[in-house]
Order: sequence, then C-alpha cells, then structure tokens
Amino acid sequence: MRVLGIETSCDETGVGVFDGEQGLLAHAVYSQVEIHAKYGGVVPELASRDHVRKTLPLVRQVLDEAGLTKDAIDGVAFTAGPGLVGALLVGAAFGRSLAWAWGVPAIGVHHMEGHLLAPMLEEPAPAFPFIALLVSGGHTQLVAAEAIGRYRLLGESLDDAAGEAFDKTAKILALPYPGGPALARLAEQGDPRRYRFPRPMTGRPGLDFSFSGLKTFALNTLQREMARTDDPARTRADIARAFEDAVVDTLVIKCRQALRRGLGKRLVLAGGVSANRRLRARMDEMVAQEQGEVFYPRPAFCTDNGAMIACAGWHRLRADQTEPLAFKPRARWSLEELPPVDAAGAVGAAGAAGAAGAVGAVGAVGAAGTETE
Repeated sequence: MRVLGIETSCDETGVGVFDGEQGLLAHAVYSQVEIHAKYGGVVPELASRDHVRKTLPLVRQVLDEAGLTKDAIDGVAFTAGPGLVGALLVGAAFGRSLAWAWGVPAIGVHHMEGHLLAPMLEEPAPAFPFIALLVSGGHTQLVAAEAIGRYRLLGESLDDAAGEAFDKTAKILALPYPGGPALARLAEQGDPRRYRFPRPMTGRPGLDFSFSGLKTFALNTLQREMARTDDPARTRADIARAFEDAVVDTLVIKCRQALRRGLGKRLVLAGGVSANRRLRARMDEMVAQEQGEVFYPRPAFCTDNGAMIACAGWHRLRADQTEPLAFKPRARWSLEELPPVDAAGAVGAAGAAGAAGAVGAVGAVGAAGTETE
C-alpha cells in the first residue's frame, strides 16, 4: 500500500509518499518562515492562504520525484489536528477531496501521532512499548506508547510548551524569528557557568512540566544584568545558554523519572525541539546511564512534514480505518482518544466506534469541492 501524506497544521506545508514495503519514497516541505518573520510569529490567516497556494504544487513535485502517477496511490492521509483550524481545513479539504476524486480511502491523522511515529522512518526503528517525549512549539508531553493507538499521557506542560518558551525567550533577547533555533545558536557562544536558572517542577512528584516561569526569569535576569554590564552581547549569549541548559536539564530529569517507573527502557524523542543538539547529547548520556535505548528522527523529520503523516496514515489505512466524506479538523485533540491498531493491522477494541468518535461531521465533500460550517 502506498499512502500520500499531507501536513498543513501550522506554518509548513509538507507532502510525502510512504510505501509499506519500500518505506519513504519521496517527501518535500515548504516553510513559511519568510512570510511570518516580519510579524515575529505565525499569522493564521496568512498561513492558511499559503497552504492553499503550495499544497497542489508540492503533491505534483513529490509524485514526480517518486516516479508515480495518481493511479499508484492507494490512500491519502492528512493532518486532522491539533493545529490552527484554518490551516487544518486546507489540508483536510484538499486531502479528502483528492481521495474522493482518485477513488481511494482517506484518513485524518493526529499531528502528534505523526511525530511519535516519525522515528519509524529510521533504521533501526523503535519497537513497542516505549516512552515518548514529544517536544514542539505547541506541545510538551510524556507518553507511554504500548502500540499504535494505545497511548497513555504521563505528563505535559501546564503552561508554555518547551518550544514556545524558546521562541518567547528569543524575543526577549531580541533574536530573529524563528526564535528557537536562533537562541540555540546564540547559546553555543555562552558561558554555562555564569548563570544558573531554575529547573522547574523537577523536585515535585509527577511528570508534568512548566516553562512559563523560565522566560520571566530570563527577562528579569536580562534587565538586571544589562543595567550593569559592559559587554551586552556576551551577557545575552550567557543568558541564552543558561535558559537552554535549564530547559534541557528539565526534560532530561523528567525522562529519567519516567524510565525509572518501570515502563521500559526505550525512549523516543520527537517534535521540533528534539532536533536540539544539546538536548540529544544530554539525553544520550542519561539513557546510557539508565542502560536504555533512545531513538530520534533525523532533523528533517523533527519539524512538521508530510512523511510522518504518510507513515502514520499507512498504519491506520491498512487497519481499514478510513475517513467518511464528512470530516472535522480539530484544534485540540488528545492522543488518548485515538482508536488502537493491533499488531496484525486490525482495528483494536475501540474499533470503528473510536474512529468515528474522533471525526465528526462538519462538512460534506462533493464533486464541486468542500462545504463547511
């Protein structure tokens, strides 16, 4: 089975083709960074409009690169949530309509399940069960993954996600958009011994996170130190390093606590922040100490992409889970609501009822296109 995957949850348009026997055949991502840079963040309406312009050309490009025609596609997967509703609607309407026109099944994919399964695109791929740390601009979650669709939330951020805290602190430091990578580059120049920031909630029971206070700590430190420093550039670099170290240490400590709860010794990292080099180095050290294994997707598959959506969609389409003509993109959507898929590729106990509950009827796709609320 070959599945075309379409990702439009935020500010990247991604398309990929995944084959159950050959793996990933081709993928392409278009980033909207230049569009949103002047505003210092994502503008939802501009994001939606650009997805409209870029999705079809990317589909054509990926099919050409894979050497395929539409007749070689057996199913279409699209991101159904969570994300920006307008952006999700573009990919959902396009993907569902494309599947209808081609006469193949379609499936709406959970964006974070796509990230969670992204390491499956690599060799060696992690085997279930494992613990997943999902760290992106909008989510920081620890998840116990027993099988595809069998997920249990162990902890999550109670306020800002780690990626969001990176971006906001980058703004405080007057760094360009996108802020997270810019802060990580500046931190490379910083002195790790000059400042020490708190490691929030690491001394409390439970596996939840909180990063909002770190950006306030960074702001207060910057205002205090800038009033008395004779080297502002060095001070900003040292603050960036202290902030990054605090976030990385917090994530590592929480993952260590999760591994010690008897949930197995396999750890998966995914999402945009998982590309951070310091986080990977510290996580490698910790997992080695715990005599475990850690798996990452390549950096290109850490950020939003169509390859992970095609892969996740393939697993569900081969289990005969499909999307009806009526579909509902969801801005918020818990991983725990997803129906399970058993090892043989059949829908698990939650079955079709679970799939139907995850996708409601807001619009109907017909020959003329899409009709929504």
